[in-house]
Amino acid sequence: MSSFNFWLIVGFAGQILFSLRFFVQWLASERQKKSVIPVSFWYFSIFGSFLLLSYAIHRQDPVFIVGQSMGFVIYIRNLVLIDREKKGLVSENAADFQSPD
Repeated sequence: MSSFNFWLIVGFAGQILFSLRFFVQWLASERQKKSVIPVSFWYFSIFGSFLLLSYAIHRQDPVFIVGQSMGFVIYIRNLVLIDREKKGLVSENAADFQSPD
């Protein structure tokens, strides 16, 4: 397989994973009849973004590189917050920063 084909596969795989996160979020929201963001949304975001970032680096596209790099912090931070919530480590003051329903 040529290098060109490999990187096209990486790029398209990243785009598919990144797009699947919206599908997963939509399905979860439909099931619960309200807007929700499942944990898998963040994993699809991380893996899709990683593949797209790899493709962007290969293509040497600075706009695409910066755009994909910024999301990692947000995706990982959300997983940390979810993990803390599951472990019961959420601060009592966290409710002060939540918007009303």
